[in-house]
Amino acid sequence: MFEPLKPVSPGRRIALGILFFVVFFVLWGGATFSGLVPPLFLADPLKTAQAGIALFVEYGFIKDVGVTIWRVVGGFVIAAVFAVPLGIMMGAFKSVEAFFEPFISFARYLPASAFIPLLILWAGVGEAQKLSVIIIGSFFQVVLMVSVIVGGSRVDLVEAAYTLGAKRGGIVRRVLLPGAAPQIAECLRLVLGWAWTYVIVAELIGASSGIGHMIMDSQRLLDTGQMIFGIVTIGVIGLVSDFLFKQANERLYPWYFLK
Repeated sequence: MFEPLKPVSPGRRIALGILFFVVFFVLWGGATFSGLVPPLFLADPLKTAQAGIALFVEYGFIKDVGVTIWRVVGGFVIAAVFAVPLGIMMGAFKSVEAFFEPFISFARYLPASAFIPLLILWAGVGEAQKLSVIIIGSFFQVVLMVSVIVGGSRVDLVEAAYTLGAKRGGIVRRVLLPGAAPQIAECLRLVLGWAWTYVIVAELIGASSGIGHMIMDSQRLLDTGQMIFGIVTIGVIGLVSDFLFKQANERLYPWYFLK
């Protein structure tokens, strides 16, 4: 059961994953129902569920969820459309990497939240500002990760392609991209998870809708049940999107995930 790198059967994997959530909710319920943690600081699971039902039934929370999902998907897709080609170019051509890499490495350490005051000044508090935070937070990470993936391609395959008469464009299209595509897809799956953190930060300031906006409103009312439900909602949506992304990757690149 605890042998290094030994695969786990799908059924056992699901069972272990569910077991963790069971343990989590038992500990949460034990800490709150027993009075160990006051309700002001942490609502119990039952009150959190009741708060969630009230959010959907009375306050139209489904609209906030839809707005947040749209922001995440929109900002992430825009970032990926520009970041992936640049990352491929940097990984394939060292001169391009030498030109862009110092600035990209510098920019990726800048927290996206630090740009919010400037973005509000430049774009106001509308959708452009929210999307910009996600784009800034995702773009530089994707560029470097894709660059490293493509740059780590097998040199012997490139040399073999040159021997067979391939040109530079053919090397990139027929050797580098097919080999790196599965890892690039996994890179995008990971960064999509980070995009969720950026959108919530963007919605905590100057937003009139979205899950982050609801959490801030609940904080003002000291309603920990609604705050926790909002956080749990983000986790559930993120888990579902991650699962769907992973399933799509496994269907597109079965040879990579079955090895």
